[in-house]
Amino acid sequence: MTKIYKDEVAKQVAASLLEVAAVKLNPENPFQWASGWKSPIYCDNRLTLSFPKVRSYIAQQLSEAVKANFTGVDAIAGVATAGIPQGVLIAELLGLPFIYVRDKAKGHGMTNQIEGKLTPGQKVVVVEDLVSTGGSSLKAVDALKSAGAEVLGMVAIFTYGFPVADDNFKNANVSLVCLSNYDALIPQAIEMGYVKSTELKSLQAWRGNPAEWKK
Repeated sequence: MTKIYKDEVAKQVAASLLEVAAVKLNPENPFQWASGWKSPIYCDNRLTLSFPKVRSYIAQQLSEAVKANFTGVDAIAGVATAGIPQGVLIAELLGLPFIYVRDKAKGHGMTNQIEGKLTPGQKVVVVEDLVSTGGSSLKAVDALKSAGAEVLGMVAIFTYGFPVADDNFKNANVSLVCLSNYDALIPQAIEMGYVKSTELKSLQAWRGNPAEWKK
């Protein structure tokens, strides 16, 4: 259920993420994720928002991915928090309404989990910046469906390509279209000199079993 929009876009997005340091690679001194996993990669796509050319390119390609893969879209929904700015940019380019989904309902005021006007029956495409296991992304999909939306699918800037994510999206019957992924990133990082070719085996081993890597 996971698709890469276009190979040439995947390569360009990977290069851009590396150039603006939205993606950092360090197999020798790995990062620690909140999950406890050690990782040779850290991805913060929010940084792309500070670089107008990169921001515009990503927004344009996400918009094109929506048009190419989903028909009859009524609204764009961003996943809080990092999916919100990307979703706004896409909604603006496509001339569509925008809403966003919190990870849980507010504890005060109107106690909304979904912000903005969602009409039951609306066909919605969800926007994420990054997909790891897909858990939080699919939680937003569930909230939209519970509110009466027809979720056509999801677009994202980058996915690590974990098998568990593919399984989660398949089991949820949700189509995921990404601009780039780990498979596109690593060759680009080697070509651009961000990592050494001798580190390729370690980088591949992490993606195959991230929970046990470097233990």
